[in-house]
Amino acid sequence: MAGKKVIITGVPGVGKTTVINTSMEKIVAEGVPYQNINFGSFMFEVALAEGLAQDRDQMRKLDRTVQKRLQKLAAEKIAAIDGNVIVDTHASVKTPNGYLAGLPEWVVSAIMPDVIVLVETDNDQILVRRLSDESRVRDVEGAKSIAEHQEMNRAFAASYAMLTGCTVKIIVNADFLLDKAVEELAATLR
Repeated sequence: MAGKKVIITGVPGVGKTTVINTSMEKIVAEGVPYQNINFGSFMFEVALAEGLAQDRDQMRKLDRTVQKRLQKLAAEKIAAIDGNVIVDTHASVKTPNGYLAGLPEWVVSAIMPDVIVLVETDNDQILVRRLSDESRVRDVEGAKSIAEHQEMNRAFAASYAMLTGCTVKIIVNADFLLDKAVEELAATLR
């Protein structure tokens, strides 16, 4: 049984991890098993096994060719996992030089997801969440910049769907409506 591959993305502060974890509790309790993989952590484990990095900060300093090879290898290992898999990652990464694909062709084509889920919400809500979350250090951005990032995520997700034939699902994680977002994700995972 190959299983279902679901990529879940969202801008920082949208509540993606909360939606994933709460949905996982719900579907696992229903007897629907899933493995939840953070792509960046998984890629680091591959680099660590090869002796290329001792911590995640060293990953950014690796040669771009090495990074691409590690991304591809991590994606191939994820694709080979039997059963249902959630891949927690970013559709795009905002850099000083522009937006970088979070799932370059060699990654998304190896994983071949069944669906890409974009967790979104109102830009002002994300801004308030970021400002009130003292456990994370995030770049300060305004609502307009957050809106642009969410729009870019949609554009990248559409291109990933064109490459793989998967569907794209948008789930809104609005304030005080977490249960609705969790139920939508759980229904997508079933």
